Amino acid sequence: MAKHVAAKRPAAKKTAAKKTPVKKTSAKKAAVKKTTAKKTAAKKAPAQTAAKKEKVGFIGVGLMGHGMAKNILEKGYKLSIMGNRNRKPVTDLVKRGAKEVKTPAAMARQSDVIFLCVTSSVQVEDLIRRKGGILAGAKRGLTIVDCSTSDPNSTLALAAELKAKGITLIDAPLGRSPREAEEGRLNAFVGADKKTYNRLLPLLQTWAENIIHVGPVGSGHKIKLINNFVAMSYAALYAEAFTACKMTGVDIQTFHDVIAAGGLYNGFFQNYCKWVLGRDPKAHEFTIRNCAKDMRYYNSMADAAGLTTLIGAATKQSYALAMSQGKGDDYMPMMADAIGGVNGVKFGK
Repeated sequence: MAKHVAAKRPAAKKTAAKKTPVKKTSAKKAAVKKTTAKKTAAKKAPAQTAAKKEKVGFIGVGLMGHGMAKNILEKGYKLSIMGNRNRKPVTDLVKRGAKEVKTPAAMARQSDVIFLCVTSSVQVEDLIRRKGGILAGAKRGLTIVDCSTSDPNSTLALAAELKAKGITLIDAPLGRSPREAEEGRLNAFVGADKKTYNRLLPLLQTWAENIIHVGPVGSGHKIKLINNFVAMSYAALYAEAFTACKMTGVDIQTFHDVIAAGGLYNGFFQNYCKWVLGRDPKAHEFTIRNCAKDMRYYNSMADAAGLTTLIGAATKQSYALAMSQGKGDDYMPMMADAIGGVNGVKFGK
């Protein structure tokens, strides 16, 4: 279940009371509760202090990673980052106190925990195994947290390989958008053993609002792919529905209003319509290229489990079609233009 930090209640004001057995008993109970609370706080404090001392590395400070890294810094952790072609987020984080390193090995030598927030398992495997990669500089006890949407089969194989070298890999893929990343309000679906999860929880809380421990390593990536399958199927469905409106003479604003009046209205549909109706290019900043990759991973996972994927296969082909049109760098709501295009339909003015 999701972990939330409950707000402390203000202490009750002391009031004069008659010295009766009942009041004394209540006072004793209150004293016991107060003492217990102090002991509990004392037990928790060392773990939190230890977590604060951990040195953190972060690779992948892009749309999602920049906000995550920024929040880690703001909560007092020492942070090293590795830059890519886009220098803007790197420069910003260095100004905030991060240290830039040139190689994954250099980062591993000075880190207790390394976060990876990259495109796919291909990049994750390369960062770990390449010459000058994480393995080249890692010491026993290092923990790697893969926040990418990766192939669970790769994740499980990597976890076993790293465990033999005294290194722990856990998966913590993300939910929500770059805006929530900047605000420190992401969702995280964590696949890890309980001990590692509890140790890293204060660190995860620096950038996540809802943290769900979904099971052992690999479980986070599995549930993330199923979650994305639902979202991406809706995106392909909406694309076809809006195209059907255009081709049958139904006003697309009227179609929006019909959906808005019923139980099918949701936040994702609202974001989708910001592009189809309002032509807002930043309506939902998740590329079609990433959608296509996630659908390949979902179908691969389903095939390994012996699952018949009627909808999954169709959704995968929808994104393959958009990719063939050169729309890989377009965002998810622009699937409407891809499906509309093969039907001779155009959206917008």
